[in-house]
Amino acid sequence: MATMSDGTPVCDRLWTRARLATMSAAIPAPYGAVEDGVVAARDGRILYAGPRSQAPAFMAAETIDCGGRWITPGLIDCHTHLVYGGDRAHEFELRLQGASYEEIARAGGGILSTVTATRAASEEALFASADRRLSALLAEGVTTVEIKSGYGLEIEAEVKTLRVARRIGRERPVRVRTTFLGAHAVPPEFKGRSGDYTALVAGPMLDAIAAEGLANAVDVFCEGIAFSPDETRAVFEAAQAKGLAIKIHAEQLSNLGGAALAADMGALSADHLEYLDEAGVIAMAKAGTVAVVLPGAFYFLRETVKPPIALLRQHGVPIALATDANPGSSPLTSPLLVMNMACTLFRLTPEEALAGLTRHAAQALGLQDEIGTLEVGKACDLAIWDIERPAELAYRIGFNPLHARIWNGQ
Repeated sequence: MATMSDGTPVCDRLWTRARLATMSAAIPAPYGAVEDGVVAARDGRILYAGPRSQAPAFMAAETIDCGGRWITPGLIDCHTHLVYGGDRAHEFELRLQGASYEEIARAGGGILSTVTATRAASEEALFASADRRLSALLAEGVTTVEIKSGYGLEIEAEVKTLRVARRIGRERPVRVRTTFLGAHAVPPEFKGRSGDYTALVAGPMLDAIAAEGLANAVDVFCEGIAFSPDETRAVFEAAQAKGLAIKIHAEQLSNLGGAALAADMGALSADHLEYLDEAGVIAMAKAGTVAVVLPGAFYFLRETVKPPIALLRQHGVPIALATDANPGSSPLTSPLLVMNMACTLFRLTPEEALAGLTRHAAQALGLQDEIGTLEVGKACDLAIWDIERPAELAYRIGFNPLHARIWNGQ
């Protein structure tokens, strides 16, 4: 810790008269709460986050009086598909007329309609549309976002998508993790030849992505309308050979055992999980794989089978939340609404919901040592809220109490 000549510790910014929801497991109070708290930061890192009575006498370049507001870690949206072309409002109408998600997909709609629009869009157009969606997330306190590809389904378009995602991280005040999801659907030119397309994804497509360093992780949609467990394993083995982390879309529409497969291979997370069974939960618990539940997609698709929250709790599997922002099954860019949905639809507690968008979301991205809690040494990513208690974040609908968003101490 930097100090003055007399030993007084020095910080860039000091937030005082704050109530802290540190979300630290080391603090036994609900939310890891500190009622009369202080946060100090230097060079974008937290120097201190805790009770005012125990804080060093910092010399601060800037002091911010929070007036009793609550500070949480910056929110983390650990599963999005922000970069895509077009929209799918027409399919929304079709679903309301009775068509299922699978029927639309098999008729060439669904993911494939977005593929057509994404392939045709320029990088500039993709950036502009994704930037608007990102702005909605930032306005509700998001400081880290994961962005998946998966709407190109050919080498050039997948590379284009991930370049745009990386550009977002360079040009906007947000931490971006990118995930290659070439195995999102079988493109029309490979219809009936999913094995050949899997070979393309695991070979030349992944080679091109890795050559430019465009991905932090690789994801696969393991489902009857997408990729089999054997095809999923082939992609994961190729990803791990290149030193990339793995994640999976699994058990959303049926139970193919994808979550257990991914967990056995050391996946960071398994996402959706409506049809997850206890064997899959146990495999995830053993591996430390995070369950990312996505109430926006559950709601939008009017699903009826819920993720096995009680089993996940019973076996100690961390539960993360995310918007799943995408054009077809979760056109949602409100993490606050996600918290409310998780509580009302899946019966999470408000504390579990906030952990799902902070501590556990960080773990789902492999960033638990960097972000997700208010602890010394971590990035100073904060959300400051005009609320009386943290549960209010999950309680209100259509109301944004964000007072200030701090990213890397700024």
